Amino acid sequence: MAAKLYTCFLSHGLIGLNAKNSNLCNADFSRHYHRLPPASCKIRQRNISSQPKRRQVKKTSPEKLRIDANLEPNDETDVEFGNALINDVSSSKQGKESDTDNNEVNKDENANNLDNLTMLDKEILMLPPPRHNNATQLNNTMMAHIDGFSVDPKSLSLNLVGAEQLSSLQFDDLINMIRSAEKNVLLLNQARIRALENLEKILQEKEMLQGEINVLQLKLAETDTKIQVASQEKIQVEHLQKQLEKTRKEFSQNDAEVREISSNEDPQSLSSDFYSQSKELSSLKAENISLKDDINTLRAELSNFNITDGQVTSLQKERSSLHSTVKDLEFKLATSQEDVTKLSTLQYEYNILCEEVQKLQALLDNATKKAEHAIIVLQQNQELCKKVERLEESLAEANDFKQSTEKMQQYNELMQQKVKLLEERLGRSDEEINSYVLMYQESMKEFQDTLSNLKKENEERAVEGPVDDLPWEFWSQMLLIIDGWLLEKKLSSNDAKMLREMVWKRERSICDAYLECKEKSEREMLPKFLSLTSTPTRSALHVIHIAAEMAPVAKVGGLGDVVTGLSKALQKKGHLVEIVLPKYDCMQYDLIHNLRALDVEVESYFDGQLYKNKIWVGAVEGLPVYFIEPYHPDKLFWRGQYYGENDDFKRFSFFSRAALELILQAGKKPDIIHCHDWQTAFVAPLYWDLYASKGLNSARISFTCHNFEYQGTAPARELASCGLDVSQLNRPDRMQDNSAHDRINAVKGAVVFSNIVTTVSPTYAQEVRTPEGGKGLHTTLNTHSKKFIGILNGIDTDTWNPATDSRIEVQYNSGDLQGKAANKQALRRHLGLLLSDSTRPLVGCITRLVPQKGVHLIRHAIYRTIELGGQFVLLGSSPVHHIQREFEGIANQFQHHDNVRLILKYDELLSRSIYAASDIFIIPSIFEPCGLTQMIAMRYGAIPVVRKTGGLNDSVFDVDDETIPHQFRNGFTFLSPDEQGFNGALDRAIQYYKNDRETWEQLVQKVMSMDFSWESSAEQYEELYAKSVTRAKATKRV
Repeated sequence: MAAKLYTCFLSHGLIGLNAKNSNLCNADFSRHYHRLPPASCKIRQRNISSQPKRRQVKKTSPEKLRIDANLEPNDETDVEFGNALINDVSSSKQGKESDTDNNEVNKDENANNLDNLTMLDKEILMLPPPRHNNATQLNNTMMAHIDGFSVDPKSLSLNLVGAEQLSSLQFDDLINMIRSAEKNVLLLNQARIRALENLEKILQEKEMLQGEINVLQLKLAETDTKIQVASQEKIQVEHLQKQLEKTRKEFSQNDAEVREISSNEDPQSLSSDFYSQSKELSSLKAENISLKDDINTLRAELSNFNITDGQVTSLQKERSSLHSTVKDLEFKLATSQEDVTKLSTLQYEYNILCEEVQKLQALLDNATKKAEHAIIVLQQNQELCKKVERLEESLAEANDFKQSTEKMQQYNELMQQKVKLLEERLGRSDEEINSYVLMYQESMKEFQDTLSNLKKENEERAVEGPVDDLPWEFWSQMLLIIDGWLLEKKLSSNDAKMLREMVWKRERSICDAYLECKEKSEREMLPKFLSLTSTPTRSALHVIHIAAEMAPVAKVGGLGDVVTGLSKALQKKGHLVEIVLPKYDCMQYDLIHNLRALDVEVESYFDGQLYKNKIWVGAVEGLPVYFIEPYHPDKLFWRGQYYGENDDFKRFSFFSRAALELILQAGKKPDIIHCHDWQTAFVAPLYWDLYASKGLNSARISFTCHNFEYQGTAPARELASCGLDVSQLNRPDRMQDNSAHDRINAVKGAVVFSNIVTTVSPTYAQEVRTPEGGKGLHTTLNTHSKKFIGILNGIDTDTWNPATDSRIEVQYNSGDLQGKAANKQALRRHLGLLLSDSTRPLVGCITRLVPQKGVHLIRHAIYRTIELGGQFVLLGSSPVHHIQREFEGIANQFQHHDNVRLILKYDELLSRSIYAASDIFIIPSIFEPCGLTQMIAMRYGAIPVVRKTGGLNDSVFDVDDETIPHQFRNGFTFLSPDEQGFNGALDRAIQYYKNDRETWEQLVQKVMSMDFSWESSAEQYEELYAKSVTRAKATKRV
């Protein structure tokens, strides 16, 4: 080539620049567009033959060429290059905007580029003439491959001519065109972005192709060099062969001359010349030897040359394959350039698509409006259909009524005929009636006489009738005094029994005797009471509850509420009810009235020896309670908590036997001993195996399991500590656990040995008889199904009464819901919740955070309530550490939120405030034996949202369930224990609250008026007690 061409000028169609101004290659725009294909370069065509030919650039005269001279595109490829240049400039512009750190540098480089372009516009460049030596040819060959392109002399000449024709296009026009392209590119959106991404992929592929072309061009240059060297060596070998042949010919000529001379000349001349010839011959021999050496050397070189010739042939073949590869790459490059041209077409199509999308959007809006209108019309049509159905029903009823009217007319005619017959009979019976009237008048006189006599007797009995105007604490205190005298051996068991019966019947005589002797000493009081034992009294039920909890003094869950509520309800029905509890160190002693220790100690057996127990008595909620304090070295009930100790099995088996020992030594003859949950389930086998034979045989055993998930299992050997025979009880039909033969099950033992077995709701009683709900005891419960029943718990409506509850902000009732609104505002103010919007529903939840209670749904309820525009308050804690930590994290997240508060502890006072303030109360339990919170919530006017399981299914009925009578619908229920099911119930509740306040207030008034007291539940227990006692007495008679 004439001069070295730089790739940057070739890629922009600027031909004719010399190395003097080659710094333009570093300009900003060339640096950005180096990946674009050159506009006018063409891959040179190679002719491969056995004799390599050197390419020479056509000589050009050193004329002056200007950069701006008629720069016009040569063909369609140049147009494609222009489009690609504009698009890539836009891409680089966007890249500059996103990278603010490089803005100033790019501006400086652009300024330099403009200066360089101005200088080039004025610069006159010269092309030096070519050189013809081999080095120059090799240099030209290598330079023809720069950036993967080879310049054909013909194309170079054409480009120079084209450069002279592009004088009309100025650089400023190019800048303006770039700026307008940038503005157009900024208007493109996602479709153009996809096109640019495709272009970027094409350009990357092009770069890879160019890289491959560069490698092939280098290999091709190396091949040309090797072929050139091999050709030179071959020429040199041919020259040496010619010299060898020439030397051989000269040697043969000299030898012939010598022989001719020797034959023609005489011996003397030969002898004279022989010496000279011999010298010449010796020199020729020496020269011949050297020539032989040269010939051997040439032969060796010739063999090497033959090898080299073979290599040259293989290199030529390789060169031809490389040349075909280059052609393929050129075709791919051309294809990629064609893809670039599609960008402008895509832009145009994109603009058309945008217009079509706008038109479609307008059509979609119109269609949406029409659809909404159609929905409204459809709803109206549905309402009309409902009205038509109602009218059809009314018409059918009218037709039925018409038919019935016709039948009535026929019936009336028949009746008139019968009336005539009856009138005839009536006339005949008048005489008989007159006689009966006379008899009736005489009987009335006798009745009046009898009535007057009864009135006199009633007036006499009223003087000695029961006293109803004294509190239950009065009678409980009197019972405790009598039991204390009995334990202290100051009364006989018969006298104590008679006095107890007089107390629980609230007879006036014993009341007057107590009031008369109340201020006197015990020595003076005792004879007065003994004087009353001569009057016979009739017997009634005597019930003793042995339990681990009792509200409010020792409460963990619902068990304590049940023991207190059921006992108070039975007491109101006239039965004698007593409770036996452990004396915990963590009880609320301030709620126990007249707590005192008896001057007596009861000994009970445990672990092979007798332990003393101190007995305390006191009144709780008007009920007489005995507290047992063991003198045991392990301090069984001085642990700072009710449950959760490693030796709970030991603690409560000890307490169960000590409670029976107390009843035995106190001489009590109860009709019913009622034990609760696994903690006192030991009472049943202890009673029948040990204490029935000791004289404590008057009672029937009733056992209530409040939750079958907790069954009190332990290794069988531990049962021996309380004196039971392990070998007799560790059997499948007695106390052996159904899933482990080396363990005993306390609840199973109570089910087997009790006369009455109950649980806390009818639905839960059915659930626990299945493998899923029974927790392994379903087979035992099915075996004893005749004595197993579910009775729904109640609540103490005196304790849980918003009209008298002094621990809430404002008292209220179903007729005055303004008080509930005031409690809602008070709780919001106390917890720091948003006060401005009083229409937000307040969703409450009071629970233990354990998996049984649906922890995942409670967590979901927090976020769902916020989404629906409500407020959420949670009160409760978890004994499961990871659940407690999880909710602590949620509490911290909402610590300063306007609509959420989580109080992760139990607070009795705050729980009442939440009940009184809540509009909606959630209980999303996975299973719930009974549940009392839904009843308490409704008592305070909070509508429950519950899952249909256990006692929740027996106490809450969905407001939208048409199969339930309207008067019983009181909440919102769901069945599936997942977020979707829960959302269906909660969303409906909040929609009711927001959209139909009148219906909501009517629902609140309804649930507040519902009866969830212990009255009906106590009647069922009373009936069970009475039937069991009757059966026992009948058995004894037989």
